[in-house]
Parts: sequence; structure tokens; C-alpha cells
Amino acid sequence: MINLATEYLGLKLKGPLVVSSTPLTEPLANCKRLEESGASAIVLTSLFEEQLALEARALDSDLERGTESHAESTSYLPDYSDDYRTTQDVYLNHLRSVKETVGIPVIGSINGATPGGWVRFAQDVEQAGADALELNTYSLAIDANVPGEKVEQQLLDLVAQVRGSVKIPVAVKLSPQYTSIPNLARKLDATGVNALVLFNRFYQPDFDLEEMGVKPRLKFSTPDELLLRLHWTAILYGHLKADLAITGGVHSGLDVIKSVMAGASVAMTASALHLYGVEHIATVLTEVREWMEKNEYASLRQMRGALSRQAVPDSSPFERGNYIKTLSSYTMRMPQ
Repeated sequence: MINLATEYLGLKLKGPLVVSSTPLTEPLANCKRLEESGASAIVLTSLFEEQLALEARALDSDLERGTESHAESTSYLPDYSDDYRTTQDVYLNHLRSVKETVGIPVIGSINGATPGGWVRFAQDVEQAGADALELNTYSLAIDANVPGEKVEQQLLDLVAQVRGSVKIPVAVKLSPQYTSIPNLARKLDATGVNALVLFNRFYQPDFDLEEMGVKPRLKFSTPDELLLRLHWTAILYGHLKADLAITGGVHSGLDVIKSVMAGASVAMTASALHLYGVEHIATVLTEVREWMEKNEYASLRQMRGALSRQAVPDSSPFERGNYIKTLSSYTMRMPQ
């Protein structure tokens, strides 16, 4: 009997496949379909720091508008308790609705890089019933006057503040663009964070030469993107108290198996569901079971970390030696 059960963020999950943050979780009917297809947990679409900041500024503006001219001017304010629903309220209400709709863990998500209103909102997410919270720390260091250690310290301070403000488990979704990922991971681990998610994707804008402007460009992930995640998960495995999760490039059952063997507790997917449909989850899990049965694995526990850096006899593929081997193994073929 194949056992796909795993633990992530202290949560007991029925399987290793988690739905990463995606608009697919916005319709309640989709959330139920995701569960029925075999998803073991759902990460809701991220609420962006900029949305929280914009909302706060709008509220401040409403509160200040006209108050100097007449004491009764506060009657001009929208009725926040009735008709006026803020972005944050919409998010929290959706979270509550998803919790009522599905029986699997629901993970809230915030995307940002500065403390701002994160602590307060994290507490609101907890009170709304989220089983855990994922902090998507997507940020680019573009200011030449800000040293790398300050960028990392800002992240550490933010995570520590959030971790100390809520009781639910907290995961940190990291970028691969740090000088020393193992060092940063160890410092994050010391904050008491419950999991690290490797990695968020770097969405790069394109140049529109006709309009002479810069435009956003969104592409779904490909299985090739999994390699970076496998590399760092395999290096970090066994050196942290926090769980590890892989997201980005998980499209098939073999991708899930590789993730677990690198040391991940779960593999997260989103792009594959946009490409192949929500029911693709069932296909992926069937592939996992078939591979495990064929290779005589009874549980994920047996597999986890089997191909991590600390488990393989030759760890050079994770180091510079792999660079030399890879290049020297290529035979130059001249065009005919």
C-alpha cells in the first residue's frame, strides 16, 4: 500500500502536492475541485503589500478630507461597516469562505518586502481561520547605495516580526537572488520560521519597440526551472529545522518525486494547472504512485532526501566540480 502522507508546516497532509498561490483559487468551486483532484493544501492568491499601502492611504485621505472645515464633515465618510468593502476585507472573507468549502489546509499569502502593515494583516489572516501563512518576499535590490547585508537584514526583521505576532505556522517564499542562500536560510531558521519555499519566480519585463515602452511579460513555468530548486533544496536539506518546499517547474509525477528526493516535504504547482487543468493533480499523483510501486517505495519518508547533498557519495555535482564536468562532457560538433 503506497502511503503519500507527509507533514508540512506542522500540518498532516494527505499527499505531497500543494497548490501554489494562483488565481485558480479565487472561485470557490475551483477550490473544491482542487481538493477533489487530490491537492493536499491550498495557498491562496497573494495580497500585495502595495494593495495594503494603497488602501491605507485611501482611508487616511477619507478620514482627513474636509474635517478642518466643519465638525460634521465626518458624515461624508463611506460606511465602512456596511457597503464599503476594503481589499483586505474581501481577502479575509474569501479565506473564510474557502475554509468552509474545503477540508484541506488553507494557507494565506502576503507578497511584499517591508514590514508596513504585514504584522497586523498577518494577525487578521490568523483570526480569519488560515491554517498557515506564506510570506512571499519578492523584492529586487536596485539601489546601489543599499548593501546586500542590509537587504537581508530587512527580510530577517520582517520575518521575525510576523513570526512573533501569530501562532499559526509561517512559511517564507524566497528569491534565489541572494549572495549566500545557505547562510540566509540558517538565519531565517533561527527566527523560528516553519518552512522555506524555494523559489518565487523572477518576472522580467520586455521592451515594446513599437510603443517605446516597457511592458510586463508573464510566462508559465517549465520543468527546466525545477533544476535550480532541486539544487538548493538538496544543499539545505538536513541543516534546518524548518521544512522545505519546492515551487516552480513542478509539472509531473517525476517532478514531485525529484522534489521529495532532494529533501522537500511538499512540491507546489500552479502553472501546470493553468496549462492542463485542475484535474491534472490526479494525473500527477497517479504517476507518483506508479513510480513508487515500480521502484518498491512504500512511503515518501523512505524517499525524502535520498538525493540530497549529504546523502549522495559524490557531492561534487552540487559544487564547482559539476561546472567542470558539465562543460568537459560536451563535445563540440562543427556544422556540416
